[in-house]
Amino acid sequence: EVQLVESGGGSVAPGGSLRLSCAASGFRISDHIIYWDHEAPGRGLDWVAASWPGGSTPLYRDSVKGRFTTWRDNAKNTVTLQMRNLKPEDTGVYYCRRSDGVRGQGTQVTVDS
Repeated sequence: EVQLVESGGGSVAPGGSLRLSCAASGFRISDHIIYWDHEAPGRGLDWVAASWPGGSTPLYRDSVKGRFTTWRDNAKNTVTLQMRNLKPEDTGVYYCRRSDGVRGQGTQVTVDS
C-alpha cells in the first residue's frame, strides 16, 4: 500500500524551530518529486518546498526561503522539512505529497506566543 506519514508537528513560539518528517512506504521516494504543502486555517493548500529525486537543489516558496530546508534520505525512504524562525503565518497543517497527488494525513504546526 502506498502511504505517506508525516510527523513532528507541534506548538512553538515565534522564532522557534520544528523538524517535520515524512515516511514513505509502498514506493521509493527516489522515483518521485516530493512536495511539502501548507494549509493555513481557512485557506487552501500552498506548496512550500519541493525536492527532486536526482538531488537537484530543492525549490522553496518565497515566503519560506532562507527559513525552511528540505532534504531526503533515500535509504530510509524519508523526506524532512526543517523549519526555522517560524512565524505565526506558518501555522497550519503540513502535508508531504507525491508528485501524482498522493499525500499523507498531515501534521499540525502552531506558531503562537
